[in-house]
Amino acid sequence: MITIRALRKEFIVTDGKVAAIKRLDLDVDEGEFFVIVGASGSGKTTLLRCVAGLETPNGGEIRIADRTVFGDDPPVWVPPQDRNFGMVFQSYAVWPHLTVFDNVALPLREGAQKIPRQQVDERVRDALHMVQLDEQTDRPSTLLSGGQQQRVALARAIAVNPKVLLMDEPLSNLDARLREDVRGRIRDLAKQLGATVLYVTHDQVEAMAMADKIALMSLGELLQYGSPMDLYRSPNCAEVAEFFGSVNWLPGRRVEADLVETGIGRFRTSRDTGASTAVFVGFRPECIQYAEPAADQGDNTFEARLTSSVFLGDQFVYDAAAGDIPLTGKSRTVPTTHGDTLGLRVPPEDIMVFAADEKNTAFVNSVRD
Repeated sequence: MITIRALRKEFIVTDGKVAAIKRLDLDVDEGEFFVIVGASGSGKTTLLRCVAGLETPNGGEIRIADRTVFGDDPPVWVPPQDRNFGMVFQSYAVWPHLTVFDNVALPLREGAQKIPRQQVDERVRDALHMVQLDEQTDRPSTLLSGGQQQRVALARAIAVNPKVLLMDEPLSNLDARLREDVRGRIRDLAKQLGATVLYVTHDQVEAMAMADKIALMSLGELLQYGSPMDLYRSPNCAEVAEFFGSVNWLPGRRVEADLVETGIGRFRTSRDTGASTAVFVGFRPECIQYAEPAADQGDNTFEARLTSSVFLGDQFVYDAAAGDIPLTGKSRTVPTTHGDTLGLRVPPEDIMVFAADEKNTAFVNSVRD
């Protein structure tokens, strides 16, 4: 449905050019809820605006539903109003002088589609019904709550029957509890419509709760994309691993294809460790299991000193020190010590190993600091 090839976008600043997007390739399948995540300045919103036609790329190609909307060879440019998409912005973007009904109806009455009046009324009422605002049609938009105003913006986007929905951090202005409610409504509605959604957020929890696929961007580059489970369980670098949850990092040395020596013991992994000798071993706090302390520790088993433990209702979160290396663990049961010593184990399938190259080393060190 959306195909992007070798996309580039640069901005002119006072001291030269900044590459917001660096030769990016991406495919979004029809009917897919595709989420782009990344920190501020990663290029995710610029990418969305390029797809929408609100920014002009410096090179590459963008295709929507087998139609080229931007290309540099040969030059192609389709203006935003002719790309057949609906868009929901970070701000609610409702017209304060109009009612809820008129906010949704205005693009249909004044837009390029030239829809007959009778169909306008029908589409508006259908869209407001989908977002559960049937009883608010005549209410001034400024008297609605934040969540309701965002649903008005969503209704306006879907009323034009778009093939594609583009959403730029639509929940960032809502409080945490309301975000959970609205994000569920948005995903359900997208599936009900069969729409293809390209959704931008900086919130990894929001991304994992909504997405069929996620793409993580950093400094204009696409680090990895796939299903939420793929990115959480099988990240391709330390930055992807850390973005989607906490990680305990250990410097190590690869001694066999599936075995790494670290300062607290040897760890065997079921994953590809690559060819580098200097590596980082990573494992998530919830992957640590309790084990019996033993004088002769085997692979993947080590001892640590419990330093603190907090009960959070659904789990215990504890801090421990293995030698001079701080670790964090999570468990549904209280940490069991022998004296003040914890016996711990991490299964091979939960061990991540990344080369200690310049990029991963700099990232892991920044996380520790």
